Formats: sequence, structure tokens, C-alpha cells
Amino acid sequence: MKIYLIFFSFIAFLFFESCSSSRRSAKTYDRPVERSTTLIPMSRNSENHVAARKINTKSVDPDALVYYAKTLIGTPYKYGSIKKEEGFDCSGFITYVFNHFNINVPRSSVEFTNAGPSIPFVDSRKGDLILFTGSDKKGWIVGHMGIITENDRGKVKFIHSASGGGRGVMISDMSEYFFTRFVKVIRVFTNI
Repeated sequence: MKIYLIFFSFIAFLFFESCSSSRRSAKTYDRPVERSTTLIPMSRNSENHVAARKINTKSVDPDALVYYAKTLIGTPYKYGSIKKEEGFDCSGFITYVFNHFNINVPRSSVEFTNAGPSIPFVDSRKGDLILFTGSDKKGWIVGHMGIITENDRGKVKFIHSASGGGRGVMISDMSEYFFTRFVKVIRVFTNI
């Protein structure tokens, strides 16, 4: 019985931690401080790390990828889904967009932790992936993500599928809420 309770608690924790976001503040920050450029532990007390993974973007233009991603604005949020007809969670949205261009990517947000080189926030550009913690701001585990749509002299916007209020696919600024959850930006389009 105890093992079932532990298992159920773990599953409930994963459900509530994945891809959650909400709009707490409209205040925008120009340049968040990057927390880490190294491997991020799976948990604070664990020696396990997320394996590095290379994403082959082939000759796809990041402008085309971002343009396509924007056509999905308004698609509802649905946990665990990669189906446009049903809605997307954050990593489901990323998977759907990249798969449209026949680019294979990890399925869960945490698996993107080391899927490309970490770059300074101020050097981010269209097509880079921005990673955030889950709703637990104290942890370092990636639990939410988006695609950078623009960087206007440090004022970054990104497209993502947000669960808060059931908003779904939308473009956001780096608000105070996202600033407190920011982990890093990774470059996946290294051929440009």
C-alpha cells in the first residue's frame, strides 16, 4: 500500500509541475541574469543529469519555423498533447512545430535541458529555445519552455503554450513571473 501511495504522489507531482505558467505581473525585464550554463541536476539531491542531445535542424530557416509557430496562436492548452485539434502543452507545442519541419526533438521539456549550447540571454535570437523551471521556482528542473520570436536589444519575446487560465499558444514578454523562473536559452539553429 505504501509503494502505491509513493507512486501516486510522484505521478501527481509530475502532473502539477509540468508546463505550468501564469500571468502574475506585466512588468518586463530587459536582461535577466542567466542562472546556469552547465548540466542541471534532475533533482537537488541527485547525481543524475539530463543527457546532452543534439537537435539536427538541417537547413531549416529559424524565421520560417517562428512564422509557422505564430500560425498556431490561440490553440488551446492541453496537458500531454501534441495534437493541434486537441491543444498542446508547452513541449507538445515545440514538438509539433519542429516536427512540421521534420526535425526530431525531445518530447518533454526537461529533456531539452542540454539539447543545445547555452547562450547568454542578451545574445538570444529568433528560433532559440528559452527554458524555465516548472511552477516550483526554487527548483532548477526545466518544466516550461518556448521559442524566442524576437530580441530587440535585450527585450525578448517568446511563443509558448501556457496552461494558466487555459490560454494556450501565445507570445509573452519576459515578465517578472518568467524572470523568476528563467533557467537558460539554448541555441538549436547552429547552422545559421
